Amino acid sequence: QVQLVESGGGSVQAGGSLRLSCALSGETYSSRCMGWFRQAPGKEREGVATIYSNTGVASYADSVKGRFTISQTGYKRMVYLQMNSLKPEDAAIYYCAATRWPISQCAGLDQTTFPYWGQGTQVTVSS
Repeated sequence: QVQLVESGGGSVQAGGSLRLSCALSGETYSSRCMGWFRQAPGKEREGVATIYSNTGVASYADSVKGRFTISQTGYKRMVYLQMNSLKPEDAAIYYCAATRWPISQCAGLDQTTFPYWGQGTQVTVSS
């Protein structure tokens, strides 16, 4: 059974940076899509970024392009989200997610393709 544990959340001022980390355990990391999603109070959960484990091909939500970078260390089964130029609207609980194994590529930011989720980590951005 896949387990995901996020870390790295916190509070920053607008314009600041944070790096989130997610550790996958329990099953193989390869041939999966890994994703970061977020949910702000009163809003639906939305996709932020995904990365395909075998190739490193990434995709991003328009709202974070150019500011956020998803990366991975496959042999460590870790995925990261570097968040720069943070805005108050980026404040949310950030969740790491993983698809089933095996898949050949990520299917964008479609949450329905991610059955495994971490517990979330809070990101607060003050103006």
